[in-house]
Amino acid sequence: MHDLNYFRNNLEQIRTRLSTRGFALDVEAFQQLDQKRRQCVTESEQLKAARNQATVEIGKLRKEGADTTERQAAVRSLGERMSELDAEVIKLEAGFRDFLARIPNLPHESVPMGTSEQDNVEVRRWGTPREFAFPPKPHWDLGPELGILDLERAAKVTGARFAVYWGLGARLERALVSFMLDVHAKEHGYQEVLPPFLINSASLYGTGQLPKFAEDLFRCEGHDLWLAPTAEVPVTNLFRDETLSGDSLPLSLCAYTPCFRSEAGSYGRDVRGIIRQHQFQKVELVKFTTPEQSYQQLEQLTQDAEDILQRLELPYRTMALSTGDMGFGSAKTYDIEVWLPGQNAAPKSA
Repeated sequence: MHDLNYFRNNLEQIRTRLSTRGFALDVEAFQQLDQKRRQCVTESEQLKAARNQATVEIGKLRKEGADTTERQAAVRSLGERMSELDAEVIKLEAGFRDFLARIPNLPHESVPMGTSEQDNVEVRRWGTPREFAFPPKPHWDLGPELGILDLERAAKVTGARFAVYWGLGARLERALVSFMLDVHAKEHGYQEVLPPFLINSASLYGTGQLPKFAEDLFRCEGHDLWLAPTAEVPVTNLFRDETLSGDSLPLSLCAYTPCFRSEAGSYGRDVRGIIRQHQFQKVELVKFTTPEQSYQQLEQLTQDAEDILQRLELPYRTMALSTGDMGFGSAKTYDIEVWLPGQNAAPKSA
């Protein structure tokens, strides 16, 4: 959530920065909402002062034996109007929260300018794609042939874009999760945590998935519970509404969760195989730090993720996403794209 005072005092600068990521800030709507809220607050404060003064005067008059019926009626009228204004302020503040919650994060000055993934910038690459004496098969052909990946039975059990892993496939998935958690916890200095896989709406507001991206989520009918779209959501919200001591920062956490996404906006990209599914397993890295250290910690977190790929000897390239390709809540994003022999390419950014 953006800070209201910062927005109020830096509207033009914010509008310019948001325009670099293709977002048009409705400054007029913000100012009208802000002005109406201020008017209500000002009128309410004036009425409270008038009521307090009138109450004192009524007390004096009653001691003198004077009739205060009309004055008391006027005070009650002031109270009714104040109640109306207080209710209006609550409504306007809710409108502010919704307005600000739909505005993406401001891009950092180091983010490449652009309108799409075509403007992303390669920062570095590691490893050389292996050469084969035969055409490599894509995983959606090779997996079923080896008996480790089953998309057809997953579709029967659940639906399209789910997977069943058999035998060595299931063991490989489990081993990779354990390997990543062990490296991050034992060598990279992260504390392992196992969070809930179901999360409430407040958590999704806290990380920016709601209200804008509700269609990308799976909700449990009849409950204020959603399936976690990424482990980032429950882990980031572990300290929601808390104040952390600066001496305890940076705080580095790693977590495994299954993740669930409707992929409503994928528009047919990478839907074959297991690249872009409704359910996938993920080990997430999250750091809590000070604003002054945040981008240094981002670089360290990215290096920790790259270290995993280097140990697995998987060639990759690290891309700095452009302003037009970053996620809604991001100020700066690196994507690590791993080479896929069967496709002779890396998967595109989500």
